[in-house]
Amino acid sequence: MNLAGKKILLGVSGGIAAYKSCELLRLLQKKGAEVRVCMTEAATQFVAPLTFASLSKCPVYLKNGAVEARPFQHIDFPRWADLYLVVPATANVIGKFVYGIADDPVSLCFMSCTGPRFVAPAMNVAMYNSPAVKRNLETLRSFENTFVMDSPAGELACGEVGKGRLLDPAEIVAYLEATNVVLNESVTLSETKGPVKSCAAQYLEETALQDLPASGVGKHRVLITAGRTEEAIDPVRYISNRSSGKTAVAIAATFLANGFDVSVVAGPMEAEFPGGVRVKKVKSACDMHKAVLEQMKNADVLVHCAAVADYRPKVVSNEKIKDSRSQLILELEPNPNILRDSVAQKRADQVVIGFALETDHFKEHAAEKLKKSGADALLLNAPVALNSGFGFDEVRYTLIRANSRNAQNNAEVEIPEMKMGSKIDLAQEIVDFSLDQLKNA
Repeated sequence: MNLAGKKILLGVSGGIAAYKSCELLRLLQKKGAEVRVCMTEAATQFVAPLTFASLSKCPVYLKNGAVEARPFQHIDFPRWADLYLVVPATANVIGKFVYGIADDPVSLCFMSCTGPRFVAPAMNVAMYNSPAVKRNLETLRSFENTFVMDSPAGELACGEVGKGRLLDPAEIVAYLEATNVVLNESVTLSETKGPVKSCAAQYLEETALQDLPASGVGKHRVLITAGRTEEAIDPVRYISNRSSGKTAVAIAATFLANGFDVSVVAGPMEAEFPGGVRVKKVKSACDMHKAVLEQMKNADVLVHCAAVADYRPKVVSNEKIKDSRSQLILELEPNPNILRDSVAQKRADQVVIGFALETDHFKEHAAEKLKKSGADALLLNAPVALNSGFGFDEVRYTLIRANSRNAQNNAEVEIPEMKMGSKIDLAQEIVDFSLDQLKNA
């Protein structure tokens, strides 16, 4: 099946393997497919709906609805799609498919889907080998227009080894491409015979996906700073800013979808990271500085996205300062510069990307910060347009590369024009730049 131009509905149920669906979505998009997502409530505990909404550029169909929700999504979403792909499919949702229970978006869409349906099971080996699941999978395979993928043996998230592992995203794409599908009013399907693994191996040899980092050993590793910092004044007050962490979540999800091993040092923030991202939580700039310098040696790429306070109170009161309405003078001292200190310790093969948030004189300030920091690139963003920036999904930005410095006059820096785009578009530019730098390292 040629995936170019196909409309694919991706159903995500609540297993730890849900984070792999982010990478799958991006691989399907790279093949030219358009993807929309529906999720069970349990799945949202592993991957935030915002992640899939950002990657797919379409609202996610959720049980409790969304601002853009319509009353007939359970019919409209599968009717829109050329095929329905459920990844991962837990034992619970497989049981619902078999017995006609439709009480969440994923099972509702399965019930109302009249086109081809593809199911990729993922669960613990004991569950996979249970009589109930074996019977349900056998029954599901007998359904018309329904294809159940294999769950090969391997190391599971729980640490055990056995069947029940979700196929790697590239293997799922291979499975789809190796399946003949005729899409018309009377859909007929004939599955290519042979093991999925061999199809995937041949597929990886014949496509550009062989250039992507593979899952598991050999992945590129990225370390991202996220959120804001809080600088204590006393036990109840602090100095901070308005960063929501949405940009960092978009960046983490996009790196994850492109095959990276993702770690984050995160200050306080409202947005949630997808499953599969390792998060170390900190509060102050000093705590973030220490964590970054400790972890950066294991990273190939560093992205400094956090909104770090420039200053902190010189003296922190151990008790609440009384009568806050009276005049109070705070003596401040500078926080460590995390970006510059990480650049000072970077290896020659590491890529370091900084952020510059400016509200005026964008080019002058960004050029100065890029030169002083020594970073490989700087993401200049300006949260001054209506309905953009802090807490919104759109932002005005441009990526400035260090190699864009004018060779004749090092004081001059060529800055591409700023543009309005989604935070996931911003994230993809950062990922593309990182991959290009790593390839040429």
